[in-house]
Amino acid sequence: MDIQALEAFVAVAEQESFSRAGDELHLTQPAVSKRIASLEEQLNQKLFDRIGRNIKLTQAGSALLP
Repeated sequence: MDIQALEAFVAVAEQESFSRAGDELHLTQPAVSKRIASLEEQLNQKLFDRIGRNIKLTQAGSALLP
C-alpha cells in the first residue's frame, strides 16, 4: 500500500474535498483523485461516495480512517 495514497485519503477525508486536500498536500486535484483511485483499486473497495461536489466516506472508508 502506498503511503502517499494513504496521506491523500486522510487529507480528503479531513477536508471533505479533493481540491482542498490537494492544496494541503501541494498537489493538483487530479493528482489527489488519481491517488485515491489507485488506493480504491488496490483495496477493491470504494472509499468515498461522490455526490455532485460533495463527498462522504463509505463504510469501507470509515473503517480505513485511523
